[in-house]
Amino acid sequence: MKRRRAAAPYAKALFELAKERGEAELIGRELDGAAATEIAERSSLSKLTTDFLALVAGRGRTNHLKVIAEKYQKRLDEDLGRVRAHVRTPVPLTDEERETLSAKLGKALGSRQVVLEQIVDRAMLGGFIVDSDSIALDGSLEGQLDRMRRRLASASVGAASAGATRNAKVQ
Repeated sequence: MKRRRAAAPYAKALFELAKERGEAELIGRELDGAAATEIAERSSLSKLTTDFLALVAGRGRTNHLKVIAEKYQKRLDEDLGRVRAHVRTPVPLTDEERETLSAKLGKALGSRQVVLEQIVDRAMLGGFIVDSDSIALDGSLEGQLDRMRRRLASASVGAASAGATRNAKVQ
């Protein structure tokens, strides 16, 4: 808490000077970069990661870090033959359920290793929905009910048209 109070006058003075010089946004980006570099240096990150973060910060691209990390993970997954899949469920999966689902998806995807990223959606009634770059499966209760509704609707339309055809022949 003391740090916050001590930092406020410094931030205010710097902001006022930067605003006066028309450099408020530039100084903000530079401070973000400096803070990111400091965090990297104080953590136990590898030298390569620390140097990379310093480079990104130095170029004013710290706001790109999340996307850079996502694209890096995608390349890493491709290199290792992995695929990431998001699984949405109404309750958290047990370790056994995660392993079983991951193994079955792996077989469906040509024996690739599947890394499951679970999203708990309490609004779901039951089942699961899996989504990845390679596959989409809707095993949710809502999905099953929707498919059943469509089948019944198409069956009733088919039955109605068959009945209309029979009535037309009788007349």
